[in-house]
Amino acid sequence: QDGTTPLILAAANGHYECVKELIEQGADPRAKRITGTTPLFFASQGGFLDIVQYLLARGAPVDSLSVDGGSALFVACQCGHIDVVKELIKNGAQVNTHMKDKASPLFIAAQNGHYKILLYLLAQGAETDSRRTDGATALWIAAQMGHDHIVAQLLRVGSKVDAARHDGATPLFKAAHKGHSAVVGELLKYKPSLGILPNGETALHAAAFSGSLPVCKQLMAAGANPCMKNQEHHTPADIAKKHRHTSVYEYLKTCETRGQTK
Repeated sequence: QDGTTPLILAAANGHYECVKELIEQGADPRAKRITGTTPLFFASQGGFLDIVQYLLARGAPVDSLSVDGGSALFVACQCGHIDVVKELIKNGAQVNTHMKDKASPLFIAAQNGHYKILLYLLAQGAETDSRRTDGATALWIAAQMGHDHIVAQLLRVGSKVDAARHDGATPLFKAAHKGHSAVVGELLKYKPSLGILPNGETALHAAAFSGSLPVCKQLMAAGANPCMKNQEHHTPADIAKKHRHTSVYEYLKTCETRGQTK
């Protein structure tokens, strides 16, 4: 009922000889499930390079899209199969293609922390600052997920440090919100905004909300203002107190009263 063919099953389960036999008996390598996924999609998902190569040689379309705009390249990037990624691109897969939500292969690699795939996509001309429909860039999603090595690489190749999602949250804000100290450290090297963001908050407010004392200290050392109030007129210390992060509250209160920036 869902359009799954024997060839799709064989490709998904890594059965090379079975795939070969089915195609020799006339199975169509272009056949899709109702979701739009093909034998090549499932072979790429599983990381079965021999099957990927065979299907491509037998006419499987490299950029065939599923209903959500996904392709073999997207799923290979998601699952971390760099050899499959290279094979697909060598056979014409578009590096700067997008899913329906505008996520690119680079975005997917960054989201899932696949550093070597990210490097390869960048070498193949991947656009660093293309945005998902919510405004998130590859740097933004890597910051949210805590992938500091990915964040560092994207910044090295020129990704915009303050590229905010449509709700106003920057990569630094999101990393602070999640308490990702290593990511915050990488972002701070590129002088991101420490002031009020379009969402009415500062990164220090986000760190206070998460209760991350190390991140609060990093932001203070970088020059964050502990007396700045958000759109609800709360200081970072107020936020920490509200969420019962006692050590963070005490630290920020001390910073407030001293008017320190360290």
